[in-house]
Amino acid sequence: MRLTELPNGAAGRVCELAGQAEVCQRLREMGVGESIIIERVSGQGTLLCLVSNTRIALSEGAARHIVVELIRSAR
Repeated sequence: MRLTELPNGAAGRVCELAGQAEVCQRLREMGVGESIIIERVSGQGTLLCLVSNTRIALSEGAARHIVVELIRSAR
């Protein structure tokens, strides 16, 4: 599923960064890469996420490039 489909409060493991190469490269520079655990904290248009104990804000467009597998449901 895409990160945009992950419910608020749930966590997923990044399986793939898919889409425009420039956006995928920028996500990797921000610490979002394959096998990283990402938690969606809140948000709709702009998503607040937790990556390696760091909160980052992602636009919905950037979040659509992140394919995750659910590892923990929303609390």
